[in-house]
Amino acid sequence: MVLAELGQKIGSALNKISAKSVLSDEDIKELLNEIARALLQADVNINVVKKLQVTIKTEVALNEEAAGLNKRRILQNAVFNGITKMLDPGVEPFYPVKGKTNVVMFVGLQGSGKTTSCTKYGAYYQRKGFKVALVCADTFRAGAYDQLRQNATKAKLRFYGSLTEVDPVVIAAEGVAELKKEKYDLIIVDTSGRHRQEAALFDEMLQVEQKIKPNDIVFVMSATDGQGVEDQARNFKEKVKVGSVIVTKLDSSQTKGGGALSAVAATKSPIVFVGTGEHFYDFELFRPKNFVQKMLGMGDIGTLIETMKDANIEDGEVYKRVQEGFFTMRDMYELLQNILKMGSVGKIMEMLPGMSALSGAAGETGDVMLRSFIHMLDSMTPAELDEPKVKKMMTPSRVHRIARGSGHNVVEVQNLIVNYTKYEELVKTMGKMNVKNMMQDPNSLAAPGRGGQQQLQQMASMLNPNIMRQLGGAGGLQNMMKQLQGMGGAGAGGRAAVCQTWQQCKT
Repeated sequence: MVLAELGQKIGSALNKISAKSVLSDEDIKELLNEIARALLQADVNINVVKKLQVTIKTEVALNEEAAGLNKRRILQNAVFNGITKMLDPGVEPFYPVKGKTNVVMFVGLQGSGKTTSCTKYGAYYQRKGFKVALVCADTFRAGAYDQLRQNATKAKLRFYGSLTEVDPVVIAAEGVAELKKEKYDLIIVDTSGRHRQEAALFDEMLQVEQKIKPNDIVFVMSATDGQGVEDQARNFKEKVKVGSVIVTKLDSSQTKGGGALSAVAATKSPIVFVGTGEHFYDFELFRPKNFVQKMLGMGDIGTLIETMKDANIEDGEVYKRVQEGFFTMRDMYELLQNILKMGSVGKIMEMLPGMSALSGAAGETGDVMLRSFIHMLDSMTPAELDEPKVKKMMTPSRVHRIARGSGHNVVEVQNLIVNYTKYEELVKTMGKMNVKNMMQDPNSLAAPGRGGQQQLQQMASMLNPNIMRQLGGAGGLQNMMKQLQGMGGAGAGGRAAVCQTWQQCKT
């Protein structure tokens, strides 16, 4: 996951203090030093790290005065709150409002992922019901017009640009004026970037800003630039009214990510989204508290529920049909398609508390398995897809035909048929869980004592049918959490232990 190594190290440090019955001042000092080392190794600015240590010490000192509170819990909360505040400048970012015209201007250096982020930003709000359009005001980079136009076509967004006009100010002004007449809710203007901060770039940005008068200016920074993004963000903000920040390439193997994330503390500009991949759905709304929860293996139920809404999981038609006694291969096909709309299985599992330890291998195998199921279902006839008792009609000749048509073997087709029954049972259970109520109360999904762990097991099983075997049976999640907590030290155990001991941090 994003910054997984950093979360692993902090989780390990917290796990060590959880194993101690009494905490001394030396224990606290050692914890702060371990956290500081982890943050510095992740490329977080040293001044930010020092400020974080002071913040944690202050909160611990203040809360220790309250009678009856557990010192270990105070320290854990202080660390969680301190990291969260490091990522939260306390400034409310701009969010477009549906039903009125919102003009958002994107700025940044060339190579930061600005043009792709424009499309991701537009696609995100399109899923929310906005009428979205993209304007290409980048006349400097060769191929910028074609790239944005192709992205807009793939995302089914309105595109405006010109191959003859060379003045970006004219293109931006005319594009915004035309799209306002067409009553678009969100108009995104992509501007030119440069390889470095040049006077010409800033002059051009100022002219575009003065002409189109955007509601928000989004600065796009690449996490691969390390601590250099801090100076970039500060310089851009001094020239134009940067109101929001998007951090891209947090999935890159070339980045530690801490430099980009800590830049928000120096610039006081809130991060609104982070880019975590090349696809349009690899774009996450940034909420500091939720981000820290997921980084430390505590899950992110709120984002999971929001993702389920975007994928229309709450529609409930499949669940209604199952409750009435119907579940066909076509229903299974629709269910799998909706799951894949939510993104990669690994990223979804990161949002499930206690599942981040399995999000790597289990996520990859889950992706492969679900897509292979869909390929096999694509090779079935309408009669096979709509037959409630499909197992009876699956003769050897049909199984061989489906295997040949989908590029799989007979054993894999038989595995699909076996899992069909499991999915039917699972959807019945999910229907009883009342998905819409879960979405209205996200915390109920992970709440202890209300079947939360069982529901999480069932959701993980939907993402990867073999997950229960990996977890070790029906009580696997609970057993895994206990075992990992007992292991202590670094790795998945540290993260899982944080998830279990930090339940109070979720509220």
